[in-house]
Amino acid sequence: MEFNIKRETFLAGIQKTLGIVEKKTTMPILNNLLLQAISNKIKIMATDMEIGLVSSYETDVIEEGKITISARKLYEMVREIQGENIHVIKNEKNVVIITCNKAVYRILGIPADDYPSIEENDNFTFYRLRGNILKDLMRKTYFSISSDEMRKNLTGVLLETEKKGDSFVIRMISTDGHRLSFATAETGSNDFLETDLHKNIIIPKKGVGEITRILDDNEGEFIEIGVNSGLLIIKADQTVLRASLIDGDFPDYKRVIPTERGVVIRIDRDKLLHAVRRMNVVSSEKYNGMIMTASRMKLSFNSINNDIGEANDEIDAEYDGDERSIGYNVKYLVDAVEVIEEESVDFEVNEDMRPTILRGKGNNNYFCIIMPLKI
Repeated sequence: MEFNIKRETFLAGIQKTLGIVEKKTTMPILNNLLLQAISNKIKIMATDMEIGLVSSYETDVIEEGKITISARKLYEMVREIQGENIHVIKNEKNVVIITCNKAVYRILGIPADDYPSIEENDNFTFYRLRGNILKDLMRKTYFSISSDEMRKNLTGVLLETEKKGDSFVIRMISTDGHRLSFATAETGSNDFLETDLHKNIIIPKKGVGEITRILDDNEGEFIEIGVNSGLLIIKADQTVLRASLIDGDFPDYKRVIPTERGVVIRIDRDKLLHAVRRMNVVSSEKYNGMIMTASRMKLSFNSINNDIGEANDEIDAEYDGDERSIGYNVKYLVDAVEVIEEESVDFEVNEDMRPTILRGKGNNNYFCIIMPLKI
């Protein structure tokens, strides 16, 4: 195997694999990425058996071949090299020699024969979708995905589609049992992926994170998406990502959504975000509660942590009702408000410890439900 490649292209391709390769695994080869020189392309591949990624780049291939190399060490080598072009060659002993100007690295590779296959795309129908739509839906639901492996069905985001009129609507929902995020958008297409109401499409948290990273780097307006046999495939620019879906039933989230609109408190989004961030300063893993008190035309915030200290703040608000105090996990408020883009936030609060809804003023395409705390 031998090829020449631009340093920036090579570095970007390797970097995409770093979130996928396993740090702790009983299969050492999963610490590696697979390099394959074929025709006039170099393919950079990685998998952890649940998520697989393939990136392809046009390059000058002198001799075809393939090898697996430590992804992190290769990234560190290429990152520290200074120069525009890199020459890569594998010798008969599976040693890969990387040269740029006068810098030379030698790294021992593992033969690619035992590397898991991650390129089969048979029986998939792909649909076009604007990349920024998927990216926005994932950004607004990622933070409330559960990390509790005992509740596997909550450790991902639910993907649903529904045809409304001449266009499909796509929805993403996530919950950790204490809060729920709901985001929806129109695809603008009358031909799109149809989800099976009897079989949930739950994308694992790691998969959501890797897809978001790919979309951050996506230079094209559109991506392609396909689902089949428990797999989700995303195609963007030169990269294809395959993620195994979670086998389980997502909770009936519609039962959690309040049917009656609560009392609305309207607050400037930036003022609210900075206020709850100030409360968050005195929070810790052991204690992250705060009390929000609504009174005429203002909101007061108080957080007392016996191990750290106390924080108090007050901001203006559009509210003219009776005084009421509600306890919240302050981090949950920070997460929910950060993804709101509107200038004002509507707090919909209810009596008797019923859920609170946060949404941007006039925006029915995103909301976050948060359970109050007893403090």
